[in-house]
Amino acid sequence: MSSEIKKNLKRRFTTNRIETLVDGIFAISMTLLVLNLQVPQIPSPVTNIAIIQYLFSLIPKFYVYGLSFILLAVFWRINHQEFHRIKKSDNTLIWINVVWLMFVAMVPFSTSLVGEYGEFQSAELFFHFNMFFIGIIAFLNWHYAVNHNLSSIKWSKKSYNQSRNIYLGLPFLSILAMGLTFISPSWSSMAYLGIYLFKKLGKTEKNRVMNSNRF
Repeated sequence: MSSEIKKNLKRRFTTNRIETLVDGIFAISMTLLVLNLQVPQIPSPVTNIAIIQYLFSLIPKFYVYGLSFILLAVFWRINHQEFHRIKKSDNTLIWINVVWLMFVAMVPFSTSLVGEYGEFQSAELFFHFNMFFIGIIAFLNWHYAVNHNLSSIKWSKKSYNQSRNIYLGLPFLSILAMGLTFISPSWSSMAYLGIYLFKKLGKTEKNRVMNSNRF
C-alpha cells in the first residue's frame, strides 16, 4: 500500500456530515414508528363504544410506540452530546456510525414486530437484540473516538470509567430484557425503565475533570 493511500486512510475529517446524517435517520425513524398505529375501518354503524374498545385494544401498541420513541430520543441525545466532544472523525469512525444507523433505522420494524406479536418470545428477542446492537455500537463509537485522539477533551481514568459504565448501560438492560423473555415476553421491555438510573449516573459527567491527564 502506497504512503499516499495510507495517508488518506488516516485523514481526519470534520463531524458535520456525520451529525447531519444522524439527525436525518433519527427524524425518519421516529416518524415511521407511528405507522404501527393504524386507524381501523369500523363497520357501520360507528359508535363511541366501538371506537373506545378499539383504542383500548391498541394499548400494547401505544406502549411499544412510546417506549421506542423515547429510546430513540435518548440515543439521539447521547449522540448529540457525544459530538460536542468529538471534533474530528476518520474513515473508521464514519463506518462505525453508518453501521450504528443501520440498527437505528431498523427500530420501526422491530417495534412493529413487537406491536403485532409481543406475546411471543422470538418477537421480543428481536427487539431486544436491536436495542443491544444500538447500545454496544454507541459504546464502540465513543471508545474509538476517545482512544484515537478524536475527542476534544482529555480523559482521566475516573471519568473514562464513569462514561464507560454509562454507555454500557443500554446493552446491560437489553441483556436483562432478553432474560426476562424466558419469564414473561410481554413484560420484558419493562427492563428499559432502568434507563432512568443510568440517566442519573449521566449527571456525574458535569463533575468530570476536563483537563486532567489522559491515561
